[in-house]
Order: sequence, then C-alpha cells, then structure tokens
Amino acid sequence: MERLCPTAFFFLRHGETDWNAQGLTQGRTDVALNAAGIAQAQAAARRLSGRGIRSIVASTLGRARQTAGLVGAVLGLEPTGDDALVEASFGSEEGRQMGPWYDRWVAGGDTPEGGEAFCDLQSRVVPAVNRALLLPGPVLIVGHGAMFRAVRAAMGLSALVRTENGAPLHCRPGSPWKLTAVD
Repeated sequence: MERLCPTAFFFLRHGETDWNAQGLTQGRTDVALNAAGIAQAQAAARRLSGRGIRSIVASTLGRARQTAGLVGAVLGLEPTGDDALVEASFGSEEGRQMGPWYDRWVAGGDTPEGGEAFCDLQSRVVPAVNRALLLPGPVLIVGHGAMFRAVRAAMGLSALVRTENGAPLHCRPGSPWKLTAVD
C-alpha cells in the first residue's frame, strides 16, 4: 500500500444528512445534507477562514460536494472533485442501521455483500489524498467517515474512531500523526 505523504492538511467530514441523524449506513448512497448539515458546513467555513487554505479537494458525492462548496464560497476557492475520495461502498448494508459488522469490517473482515473491503478503500483513498497534497497548500480535503478511517490507519492511528460531521481537523505529520480540532 502507498504511504501517506508527510504533509500537513485540513480534513472536513461532510455535514450531517438525515441518514447520519438516524444512524443509517450511507456509503455510496447519495444522501443530501439536511438543515443541520448545512449549518455545520457554514460553521466549519467560519472556523477554517484565515487558515491560509489554498486548495479544496472533495469527494464527488453530493453531501461532500455541497459541504466543500459552502466552505469554498467563504474562502473564495472553487473546490475540485476526486472520485477516489468517495465513501466506501457498503453494499447490502446501505440504508440499514449501523451495526457490529462495521468494526469487524474496519478490522479487515465482514465486508458486506456487494461492498468494498476496508483494505481496498485504503488502497484507493491514500493515493487520492497524496494527489491532493500536490496542490498549492494548505489543502482542505472534504470527505467521509469511513474514508477518513482509512486515512487514519495510514497515519498509524486507530481507525476505530468516529469523525464528527462538519468538524474540521488539522492533520500534522509525525510519529504518530497529530489531529487537532479547528476551533
């Protein structure tokens, strides 16, 4: 697997959707932001303002694109999309309540029928993040929960940590990497 470039960047998980609020598995199902998610994206934009961000790269799923667009409007930047940053496919689990299968999936087992294995997600996402980090920085990457779990694993951090919707993080290389909430 490709190593993650040791370059600092910002990460933002998309704002909340109705499925997030209901605890449903989204994956590649393209669920739009709800009112709370729009407010989260707007608040994240204010927190990221003045941080010198020069490039925004987002998943091409609507919830991430909308989040990136709301942030970009405040920062005066036009986000670009990368299909390789889309969320994992959870196959037969999409639209169902999150369950114990999820932690087993992150650990490398129990890939849902028709879904994407965690190791395959990581093999897809890490090169996409590395490509984004070649852009003028600092770079903001807007993506998804499981997608960022794969990045966390590449950082040498636990992948069994949930990233909150609409809560920007500053990611700094080190051994291990340091993730700091952007207030």
